[in-house]
Amino acid sequence: MNRPPPLVLDHDFADPDIVRDGGVFHAYATNSGGRHVQHATSRDLRHWTLDDSDVLPTLGAWAVPRPDLVWAPEVFDHGGGFTMQYTARDRAGDRQCIGVARSASPDGPFRPVGDVPLICPAQEGGAIDASTFTEGGRRYILWKNDGNCCHLGKDTWLHLQPTSWDGTRVTGEPIRLIRQDQPWENHLVEAPTLVKRAGHYVLLYSANAYDGSAYATGYAVSRSLAGPYAKAPRPLMTTSSFSGAVRGPGGQDVVTGPDGRDRIVFHGWKGAGRALHMADLGWADGCPVVRGSKVLYQAESAHLHSAAVRDAPEASDGRAVGHIDDPDSRVEFRVFAASAGSHRLSVRFANGSLDTAGAPAAATHRLSVNGTDAGAVHYPHTSWGTWRSADRTVTLKTGWNTIALSKGSLFAELDHIEVG
Repeated sequence: MNRPPPLVLDHDFADPDIVRDGGVFHAYATNSGGRHVQHATSRDLRHWTLDDSDVLPTLGAWAVPRPDLVWAPEVFDHGGGFTMQYTARDRAGDRQCIGVARSASPDGPFRPVGDVPLICPAQEGGAIDASTFTEGGRRYILWKNDGNCCHLGKDTWLHLQPTSWDGTRVTGEPIRLIRQDQPWENHLVEAPTLVKRAGHYVLLYSANAYDGSAYATGYAVSRSLAGPYAKAPRPLMTTSSFSGAVRGPGGQDVVTGPDGRDRIVFHGWKGAGRALHMADLGWADGCPVVRGSKVLYQAESAHLHSAAVRDAPEASDGRAVGHIDDPDSRVEFRVFAASAGSHRLSVRFANGSLDTAGAPAAATHRLSVNGTDAGAVHYPHTSWGTWRSADRTVTLKTGWNTIALSKGSLFAELDHIEVG
């Protein structure tokens, strides 16, 4: 069956950031238990040891000395030690802003640098959620203006801004990349993570209210570092896409594992805290696919043979595929798997078939995966225009796969499939 993303640290460990130093992975997270910044270590990304100490024992002089206002640390190796960029409350402007600390070791302690915040646009609500990106010998910081705070009602933009190599000072003006403009994002976007894969700049981000099931992770893609970035039509990770196995997935980071393959780490609500999860991460022509998070493929966008697209107001995109009625009728979906193994296939169908006596009857489609027969998908009677889902388990290889549904017994129409 489809595996939920592993829970790798059952502890309140929100907004994870991971850095590798030699054979050890170091994870940092938002305040908990009176610590400004949490720290944990692992050698395999699955088994973690939580550090009892506070790796940021003292905040910058500019910051209000309250651990509960310290969020979303970002740590990186700059070649002469390690830099931490963190969010705290600015005394002067009473806004969350980004400060800097440094350490000779990823184990800390990190000591504050500077008497003022690194980034603090008070008139835009302040700044939170730093992350770093490097290219061509230059370092950049990504951050969010906290326009949704304090009843300001301002847009929340994700920004890209050049910094010194050690990240302790900005060296240029910020560039706006994306803001909240999708219904699922509600009133904010935040938690930027930027990576480059297959010639694409991929900007992952979280959106919606952090404290519930609506919090989710999306992404946008560009051919240029400064944009424009085109958002994906649907979120990457949601409570629903994980079938409820993770609630409110967000605060993500991308890390390359010991085997050289990418993983995505993120938090999800468990009780009163946000525990640490990890999943395999693949790249479908430069777009991210997360193992265990369902991806939807519309039937009308599949390769059709002896089948036809029709208007279907009750279907998910207002169209469906029918007339899968001939011996050679076939609907072929090209789907991507972040890693090999068993995956859950969900087929959304409508079946109005009747048997020879005129009674409602079940129907089937033949199923094949990568050209190999995989049995049948069974559809109970629903009536035409009434859409339901039928689930199967399929074995996929890493990367692109072909899933085909063809004429079986009686008749059924297709809205879409989802692959976890």
